[in-house]
Formats: sequence, C-alpha cells, structure tokens
Amino acid sequence: MLELDLPGMTCGGCVRGVTAAVRDLDPAAEVEADLDRRRARITTTAPEARVRAVLTEAGYMG
Repeated sequence: MLELDLPGMTCGGCVRGVTAAVRDLDPAAEVEADLDRRRARITTTAPEARVRAVLTEAGYMG
C-alpha cells in the first residue's frame, strides 16, 4: 500500500482524477482519498515509481 501526499488534490473532481489515473495503470487498484489532508492510500500492483509519475504528470503531486 502507498500513502501519498497529493497537494494538487483540492476537490471531488480531483479525487476522481486521481482514482482514474491510478486505475489506468491497475484496474483493480483501490484508492482511499482524504481530501481534507490531501492524502491518498493506494493499494495497487503497479510499481510505486509509475504511480508517482502518473500522478505528477496529472498535476496532483509536487
């Protein structure tokens, strides 16, 4: 499981975007977002580096 700070995740649409980006890598991934803390817990079989790269490209990570 990954726990990531996502400063660019600021609204419900962002939560959906984060979830979609992760599920593009791993359709079976589980994403639990904490919008108030701008953090997500992600359970996936995708490599952590790839998850971070996708979320950075999408503007959710710094």
